[in-house]
Amino acid sequence: MRQQIVAGNWKMNKTLQEANTLASEVMAMVADEVKGDAKVIFCVPFPYLVPIKNQLGKNSRIFVAAQNCSEHESGAYTGEVSAVMLKSMDIPYVILGHSERRQYFGENGSLLAKKVDAVLKQSLSPIFCCGEPLEIREKGTHEQLVKQQVEESLFHLSAESLQKVVIAYEPVWAIGTGKTATAQQAQDMHEVIRKHIAGKYGQPVADNISILYGGSVNAANAKELFANADVDGGLVGGASLKSREFTEIIKAI
Repeated sequence: MRQQIVAGNWKMNKTLQEANTLASEVMAMVADEVKGDAKVIFCVPFPYLVPIKNQLGKNSRIFVAAQNCSEHESGAYTGEVSAVMLKSMDIPYVILGHSERRQYFGENGSLLAKKVDAVLKQSLSPIFCCGEPLEIREKGTHEQLVKQQVEESLFHLSAESLQKVVIAYEPVWAIGTGKTATAQQAQDMHEVIRKHIAGKYGQPVADNISILYGGSVNAANAKELFANADVDGGLVGGASLKSREFTEIIKAI
């Protein structure tokens, strides 16, 4: 049975004091809400990884993730953070390939394949993002693009390695815009991704991979989105910065 996950991507927000308050408020409110195999992940800015991790203590349901990492293990790369460093801090998850990284920092499929390898080499789990911009959706070639993104960065992996990856489908046109894919649009794309994986690795492997939906997930739409057969949770942006709303999203899982 694949894991149900609600991950909050804080992006470049919050002071350390505000981050500590947000984490503590969510922890207090969801103490009895995360059931079974469900996980909650705080994807926090690099400076907050250790403080928030320490604040979580031995909580077995809530984890921290980095929002990015370098493809290099070490070296003269000022300002970069390696998977080796994250491993040394016992950080279990890393977001890779978020649309903002692709758009603003020019990250492409081949670079992300190297980052995926670097993360898996350290026994960490990538949260690999894929998704189409509005013009691609309007052209009707969104399925082709998303399958290409998955192929370019993940299809070189063994079946064993691939099952350590969490995939997040995020239609770029729905990130931070207030627009959300309908529950059916989300299910359709998640099914496309899972079938594409099954075509390469077989159905049992595909059925074991968690695919999250991201793109203006909020307390009002989370339950309907998460009810879909191929939607295994969410990668939540702005709503994860509000403790009460994020808690309502967690409850929806």
